[in-house]
Amino acid sequence: MIEVDVTRRLGQFTLAAAFTAPAGVTAIFGRSGSGKTSLVKTVAGLLRPDAGHVRIGGRDITRLPPARRRIGYVFQDARLFPHMTVAQNLAYGGTHERDAVIDLLGLGPLLDRRPATLSGGETSRVGLGRALMSDPQLLAMDEPLAALDAPRKAEVLSYLERLRDRTGVPILYVSHDMSEVARLARTLVILEQGAVRRAGPIEEVLSDPAAVPLVGPREAGAVLTGRVLRYDAADDLTTIALSAAQLILPGHLGPAGAAVRLRVPASEVILSTAPPQGLSALNILSCRIEGLTDGQGPGVAVSLRTGEDRLLARITRRSAQAMGLAAGQGIHAILKATAIAARDIGGT
Repeated sequence: MIEVDVTRRLGQFTLAAAFTAPAGVTAIFGRSGSGKTSLVKTVAGLLRPDAGHVRIGGRDITRLPPARRRIGYVFQDARLFPHMTVAQNLAYGGTHERDAVIDLLGLGPLLDRRPATLSGGETSRVGLGRALMSDPQLLAMDEPLAALDAPRKAEVLSYLERLRDRTGVPILYVSHDMSEVARLARTLVILEQGAVRRAGPIEEVLSDPAAVPLVGPREAGAVLTGRVLRYDAADDLTTIALSAAQLILPGHLGPAGAAVRLRVPASEVILSTAPPQGLSALNILSCRIEGLTDGQGPGVAVSLRTGEDRLLARITRRSAQAMGLAAGQGIHAILKATAIAARDIGGT
């Protein structure tokens, strides 16, 4: 359990943030200047709070210096020593489960190389490995993928999923990229102007219409979890079973039975009051409207439920009025198979 309740004055900016989170990955999300880095630095001891407390696993670390907190800090630029080999950089962090960490992150072929010869993705993996070898009780990761291009980001994300699934180390993960957050996090904390505006299980927070102005209309949406039913090699399509529906998505997303998590952007959900006919879209879900929330500009956020899963659609106010939408009404949610990008799909 991570328990944070801190206040820190930084010039004209005040960080006043409180949240609790269970084990797993806790994402700290917010726009630039919202206080994400200041918050994670306060947890790590790089900034001392003016008031409040930080507890990890019931242990109060508020007044401990950084070196005694057992927090592995992974910076955006990894901060490797250029004169050392990868093996020497790793050893600088410690020797905790050295072979297991090297295997987990695929570092074996890199051990004799120096940082200048590494790609961005390789550098990130070495920085992560060094933090893990310090035997941390918490990993703090401050936008570790922000400087990477899309292919390198996808590479490192797969290793982060392995880390999440195979180790019991809780992670504080700072990001302004909702695709990363949705793939990795169990808990989402949304910061705005130094304060926590929303915190809780990511599925609940993201499907809440009140979160739309906090994350932005392009990032708003829902996170769904399901299992692979089958893969059709002829069409290169995978069928995913949800609680009360199925989704058909492009690509091979894993063997039958594999758990899958995906983000469905609210802007990609089309609504119909009548059963759609003659559409190319492969995914038509029977839902019930839980509520409508007016947003900024012409938009309305429509909360939907299908079985145990929650969706969010963002449509114009004019469309909502013309369709006569109301809470409790049955509705059909239409989602193109290609509307969910590969970067929004990962394991659970």
